[in-house]
Amino acid sequence: MDTMKQALGLTGNDRMEVMIDIKDRFLGGTLDLETARTLLKEKIGTCTPDEFAYGEQQLKGSYTDEEITHRMDDLLELFDGILIRANNEYPEHHPLTVYLNEINAMEQQLTEMEALLQAPHFILNPWLGVYDALTTWRTHLARKQNQLYPVLERYGFDRPTKIMWTFDDAVRDAISESKQLLESGKESEFLAKQADVIDIIRDLNNKEKEVLIPTAWKLLQDSDFITMSQGDHEIGFAFIAPPPFYKGRPDAEPKNLGEASANVGHVTTQHNHADVENHENTQLGGTGNPTALLQELAQLVGKYGINGSPEQTHDLAVGALTIEQIKLIFKFLPVDITFVDENDLVRFYNDTKHRIFPRSSNIIGRIVQNCHPKKSLPLVQEIIDSFKAGRQDYAEMWINKPDLFIHIEYIAVRNEQGQFKGILEMVQDCTHIRSLSGSRKELIWEGANSAYHAVDHIDYKHVRQEDNTTNSTEQGTVPENTSQSTVYENDLGLTGDTKLFPLFDIIPGLKDHMIHINPNFKMLNSPLAKLMKHKATLSMVAERGEMTLDALIQAILAFKYKNQ
Repeated sequence: MDTMKQALGLTGNDRMEVMIDIKDRFLGGTLDLETARTLLKEKIGTCTPDEFAYGEQQLKGSYTDEEITHRMDDLLELFDGILIRANNEYPEHHPLTVYLNEINAMEQQLTEMEALLQAPHFILNPWLGVYDALTTWRTHLARKQNQLYPVLERYGFDRPTKIMWTFDDAVRDAISESKQLLESGKESEFLAKQADVIDIIRDLNNKEKEVLIPTAWKLLQDSDFITMSQGDHEIGFAFIAPPPFYKGRPDAEPKNLGEASANVGHVTTQHNHADVENHENTQLGGTGNPTALLQELAQLVGKYGINGSPEQTHDLAVGALTIEQIKLIFKFLPVDITFVDENDLVRFYNDTKHRIFPRSSNIIGRIVQNCHPKKSLPLVQEIIDSFKAGRQDYAEMWINKPDLFIHIEYIAVRNEQGQFKGILEMVQDCTHIRSLSGSRKELIWEGANSAYHAVDHIDYKHVRQEDNTTNSTEQGTVPENTSQSTVYENDLGLTGDTKLFPLFDIIPGLKDHMIHINPNFKMLNSPLAKLMKHKATLSMVAERGEMTLDALIQAILAFKYKNQ
């Protein structure tokens, strides 16, 4: 907390103690809204975003995160007319500038949604376009959670990871639920929800603009933002084209944090809680400078006479490898691996090109419990506690979607004496593996259709275990706007053994129409469709869509006759 207070220049500021006392009494019910606001105006006058953020952080010992989350709107109302807008000018390509550019682009989407709500008739395609765009907002949220929050934590400001993450999840869930209603043909339910969706997105954007971003600007070092820019590009951007890397400001001066600066960037190990589910990264060391870290390691190696040459092999119990070989093995391993040590700190992840969940270097050294939304913690904590107590050694989960099957394993790591040393998480895309049948004993080169290459262009950034999938009873039905009471003549002789993909050449537009027959068929427009091209029969497709073969055939014939 001293680090945050010094970085914000609030040391010796008695106004902060007065403000915190008034907020505390207001939340406790001993002051009503008008009385508390009057006292704030008399005692402190105005309040900057970083002062508001510091006061929010200081309440941490008095109120739970849930209480502050539920009362956040009350607090903002309390500071109405007192909290002043920050008029910061952020450099071009700065990570905070990028956040604001994305928020402005989101506002354009919200304006379009408001216009569609005022239209005299519901038209499906414009709404589908809007929600295809809104789905990418998860990338904006993921960058905050993986990049900005971890750095703020190092300065003693960990409230965003507890409170703003809850707001992030609410926005993500609202978008996801609305898109499911839209794709399921539930027009009236969808329209009734849109005003709330617009409000909840705008509310979160305002919190970012009014408090989070100005506080980050004042609290963090320019070197933090330079490092952050690198990780931002690993995760991606929403609505906007990837900006150039932020190189820093020539006139930037390090903030004077006094003695507390020694702790910036280092995470204490006095914790016994962790999270193994939401996948982010933190930096090792106070400087955030990997070159400096390597230089320190080299000095240590030389001090103890250890041969640090690239050719030096290291005993791995079964075999010996050079450091370069170890790095290459992890890089090309088609499985995501994350290691959390016995102190619940994220220590390693392999930077494979097939990474399923987003990562950036900002989670290395981060307490793993801060890598997960609040609602995930009970399950994560159960795994950790069971592993530490020796009650369990293995846990697994999986994400089963129409076009993806992701398998997640958690393994307790113990030394030869049985002492707990950490948790290994392994995540694998098993979609291709589950599609295999029969036997293959000969070598066949398949190029881009092979299991290793088929996943190259899948957008894993939007895969989340907590995502709601469409209800199975809904998945097995054809939406009302495509269902037909008419029985169409099967002049194509379609049967369960008919291959689907050749029909796309016979019936123009059928491939794009398949998602309207059944939302599960959106996989036909994904890279995984390459694996199905030569073997997908109508029986297999109907089974995947959890619908009868006759219903699928009739839906295809209905489209054919309507477009002749």
